Amino acid sequence: MDCSRSSDGRRSCIGAERLISFRNKLFLVSNEIEIKFRVENLPALIRRLRAAGFRVETPRAHEVNALYDLPGQQLRNRKELLRLRKYGSKWKLTHKAGKKTGLHSSRAELETEVSDGKKMDLILRALGYEPSFRYEKYRAEWTDGKGQVVLDETPIGNFGEIEGPSRWIDTTAKKLGVSKEDYITNNYAGLFSEWKAETKSQANEMTFEAVKKGNSGRNRN
Repeated sequence: MDCSRSSDGRRSCIGAERLISFRNKLFLVSNEIEIKFRVENLPALIRRLRAAGFRVETPRAHEVNALYDLPGQQLRNRKELLRLRKYGSKWKLTHKAGKKTGLHSSRAELETEVSDGKKMDLILRALGYEPSFRYEKYRAEWTDGKGQVVLDETPIGNFGEIEGPSRWIDTTAKKLGVSKEDYITNNYAGLFSEWKAETKSQANEMTFEAVKKGNSGRNRN
């Protein structure tokens, strides 16, 4: 809930659904529909992408992400996400809300480029937001002109992501040899939490350095 007080001291709250609807009327909000899947053989997947008519849209580049939240994890409790991302030399600020999970993951998304990520971080902190989770990966983006497939090399394994219209996602997945049983609708924070539980790693964030140190600490126990 988002609450505020009027000039006469009255307190009013806007529920998450009403808040999302209000934002959608004010801004051009896109609806992100996607699935993830584990990649066991990256070169083989790249061959399938080329055979299916995909081309590289953005070459492989290092990506660093920070999720921000308010005290008490207010955004997380509302199933919202605020992310500052550096992809290669470019920065983007993204807000996601209203997650719906079925066969695919669907969320309302607002995104804008940021010229100075370090200053954006300072602005967010000045407004009371603090980084709640950090993760990094190497990402390459592919497209066939209708949707996008991204290849992520992360500290906890390689993943693919298919984003576009629902029917196109299923058709593309089939071309790439990905069955519906392989679909993952969890985000990277959730996948990292599952990975930690499985591996007993002591890493506290999904960065290459933290995972390496966390695994070393686990091996000493």
